[in-house]
Amino acid sequence: MPKDTELYDLLGVSPSASETEIKKGYRKAALKYHPDKPTGNTEKFKEISEAFDILSNADKRQIYDDYGLEAARGNAPAGNPFESAGGAGMGGMGGGHPFSSFGGGGRGGFSQADAFNIFSQMGGFGMGGDDGFASFGGGSGGFDGMPGGFGGGFGGGSRRAARPEPDTVTMTMPVSLEDLYNGATKKMKLSRKGMDGSKESKVLEINIKPGWKAGTKLNFANEGDYQPECHARQTIQFVLEEKPHPLLKRDNNDLIMTVPLSFKESLCGFTKEVNTIDGRKIPLSRSSPVQPGSTARYPGLGMPISKSPGTRGDLVISYKVDYPLSLTPEQKQAINQYF
Repeated sequence: MPKDTELYDLLGVSPSASETEIKKGYRKAALKYHPDKPTGNTEKFKEISEAFDILSNADKRQIYDDYGLEAARGNAPAGNPFESAGGAGMGGMGGGHPFSSFGGGGRGGFSQADAFNIFSQMGGFGMGGDDGFASFGGGSGGFDGMPGGFGGGFGGGSRRAARPEPDTVTMTMPVSLEDLYNGATKKMKLSRKGMDGSKESKVLEINIKPGWKAGTKLNFANEGDYQPECHARQTIQFVLEEKPHPLLKRDNNDLIMTVPLSFKESLCGFTKEVNTIDGRKIPLSRSSPVQPGSTARYPGLGMPISKSPGTRGDLVISYKVDYPLSLTPEQKQAINQYF
């Protein structure tokens, strides 16, 4: 039985899980907690990726099972049986304990950039069945081009320094109110630097969900310029910006429409017809005077509420009375006579 089961629990698998089960567990958890998802959690995503990094490598997994998480990270546990008095080490192991070569140094040794790199190498959001996974962990390939993924093997090599996080480049994306109402798919063509410094093009597909608001941030990790010092690409972040609408103004989940009335209509009543954002026509009618600034609310005709599928805000009609700038003597006389 392993010393602890924290990493297995993160992937939702048992300590006896096969390689395929570990991959499936990572796929399910990573897609759920990826920061770009509504259910995303940056720290959880990082923990899941580190769990997969360890459990998908047979040697790291064995050390984790025998000695725990800190040992698998490269931090020798207290009472390390591989260290004898005087630091002679285990015979044939080059004088160092086997935990010195993982580049651990605590949780800081596994960065957010590492998490995104794993996610990208495993297929990103295109992860499908088992055949959709790239080869990772164990074997001779390893991570970052280091033999066996250890960064030095069992010979007591130097620890890998924590990498800097890649930059985040923020770009605004103007979208219409109709796109925020109906949802839309936008394509953005990027010009970015490749690993060799040359220019290359990349088309990003951005799926806008119905009900999203201005200010919503969409992150595309590892999609910008390649940064050699990070061994990763920049994160591209799009911030939604709502374009002005000629008739409607959004207020949270409600839509406000200003309907002008003549002075006569405000006093004697009116019958009008207006279009909702989804193209429907609704009749407006009054037979009594309308007070300046008065409103009428129509439930369920506003914006979709993204966190409550199937529900919508309200359409609020705000009446604006067009008062005359001047009155003729006859008009003044009529007002004095009847009011």
